[in-house]
Amino acid sequence: MAYPGYGRGMPGIQIQMGQPVPETGPQVLLGGYPGYPAYSDSYPSASDPMWTYFSAVAGQDGEVDAEELQRCLTQSGISGTYSPFSLETCRLMIAMLDRDYTGKMGFNEFKELWAALNAWKQNFMAVDQDHNGTVEPHELSQAIAAMGYRLSPQALTTIVKRYSKNGRIFFDDYVACCVKLRALTDFFRGRDPLQQGFVNFLYDDFLQGTMAI
Repeated sequence: MAYPGYGRGMPGIQIQMGQPVPETGPQVLLGGYPGYPAYSDSYPSASDPMWTYFSAVAGQDGEVDAEELQRCLTQSGISGTYSPFSLETCRLMIAMLDRDYTGKMGFNEFKELWAALNAWKQNFMAVDQDHNGTVEPHELSQAIAAMGYRLSPQALTTIVKRYSKNGRIFFDDYVACCVKLRALTDFFRGRDPLQQGFVNFLYDDFLQGTMAI
């Protein structure tokens, strides 16, 4: 198995991830994520509809916390006919992009999240072939593979058990899965500069990286 687009204290935890995905997989943009835009430093525009949603709930510091993000995403209608995102999923979204460790999200991070959410939503709709608002375990596996991940059957079984309810995966849980998979992959990739597919962690480093997500 492998992680998309990529192929070290006290002796700690060694994780073997396998070989890199072949070059035929999704394109990886520098600083970004397979199929999703890289981080942008562009300035907001009053005509940008995303800025309208964001500024309506952002605090005086120009950032949003998890509750404000939840309100912003609900008001924007990005979840469409699916249930609004839970507060826990919004916390995960912030943790995924919290590069300055403030526990909040700025506008550029919000734009990056917006692009990822739209891509994940399209992916979800593509595999939800019966259009009932949920996906089955095998459909989740298809969606994960479509994002460029090559996971073992054991890893996929673990993911399905974690995010399914009565054998179905709802959109909010699907997005939470996508967020965590991306965040943990980025955490791993940052410690695997040679893209070998395995790293050594200090226990404290491992806890900081995983408990924050």
